[in-house]
Amino acid sequence: MADLKERLLPPKPASAMNLRESSNRPSASGRLPFLGVDVSGLKKRGQGLRSWIRVDATGNSQVIEVDKFTMMRRCDLPARDLRLLDPLFVYPSTILGREKAIVVNLEQIRCIITADEVLLLNSLDSYVLQYVVELQRRLHTVGVGEVWQPDNPETNRRRGSRNFDNMFGNVSPDYLPFEFRALEVALEAACTFLDSQAAELEIEAYPLLDELTSKISTLNLERVRRLKSRLVALTRRVQKVRDEIEQLMDDDGDMAEMYLTEKKKRLESSFYGDQSMMGYRSNDGALSISAPVSPLSSPPDNRKLEKCLSIARSRHESIRSTESATNSIEELEMLLEAYFVVIDSTLNKLTSLKEYIDDTEDFINIQLDNVRNQLIQFELILTTATFVVAIFGVVAGIFGMNFDVPLFKYRNSFKWVLIITGVATSVIFCTFLCFFKYRRLMPL
Repeated sequence: MADLKERLLPPKPASAMNLRESSNRPSASGRLPFLGVDVSGLKKRGQGLRSWIRVDATGNSQVIEVDKFTMMRRCDLPARDLRLLDPLFVYPSTILGREKAIVVNLEQIRCIITADEVLLLNSLDSYVLQYVVELQRRLHTVGVGEVWQPDNPETNRRRGSRNFDNMFGNVSPDYLPFEFRALEVALEAACTFLDSQAAELEIEAYPLLDELTSKISTLNLERVRRLKSRLVALTRRVQKVRDEIEQLMDDDGDMAEMYLTEKKKRLESSFYGDQSMMGYRSNDGALSISAPVSPLSSPPDNRKLEKCLSIARSRHESIRSTESATNSIEELEMLLEAYFVVIDSTLNKLTSLKEYIDDTEDFINIQLDNVRNQLIQFELILTTATFVVAIFGVVAGIFGMNFDVPLFKYRNSFKWVLIITGVATSVIFCTFLCFFKYRRLMPL
């Protein structure tokens, strides 16, 4: 991995070295020149140069510096597609199939896949380096030149034999084209990264939730709150990747647009066919490429007619190629379906974890409601007891007044007053409890 980092890091420009050496030399007047910044670096930043890792179809990688407009012309992409790859902005996961490229934005993997190369934003992130290493390993394992051919009965028979061999454990070469190999590695990296984060979240969540059910404290509640916010963010990312793969699987036209190798071969074959047809016409004497065309021999109406026929023929060829590509999208559909199952499994893990958190919250709420009900019952009993004890205060206030009471002349009158008052208050307290039980205000 360290060797790959050193190899992928862009070399220091020679202009910077020369500028540094010349800056340390004294001038003719004996003064040191101005120690400024690297002018070449400023020029590159002004031009919008960006470092890319290029991996070709043979597995060789190199670092190139290309500006935005050159990359747009090279891959035939609009500016809004390149904006999805800008690391300064956070965009959701996206897979876009264009005429000559596939734009992939899956977590840390932001790249442009063409029929011949993969252009990946240069980064020292471990997942980016692992993507480059894994892609090179797969490209070196099987030659891309013998990877994929258009569908025919012989190819289908060979694929069937490969599947039959795979059932018995024999290793067979992959028949996917180059762009699907690169897309597969990107999907695998994104799915593996999200699944590992989901597994780490599960390992951290279940013990914490069990601890919260046994001991409800402010610290445990705060930890669960942070855990739930991380879970919501990760679920949103996984859901976006799943929706993107599902959207591609549901649209046959988008999947047909991603067959870059087939479109390139058909474009080359049509180009060579047109060249041979022009050569045949020139040899036949009907049309000469080098000879000047007389305006009398080819009137404008004929030129317009030929132009319209060529446009109609090109449209017919493009429609026919699109229809044939739509009819042969099984390879890409199977590839997307495999990783759709993986990302759906990750989403199910997160959904189960969220349900467990919701169940824990419901259990805690039930516990808190139970404690709250017990406190209300205790408060009700305490209020009733306070009311009963207040009766003794009323009796004491009555007999403590300054007037003559004949009852005070008897010797045991005070004791009987206490006994009668106590029995009366006990009867009143028991009456309240029976009323509470009758109204089911507390379990007794």
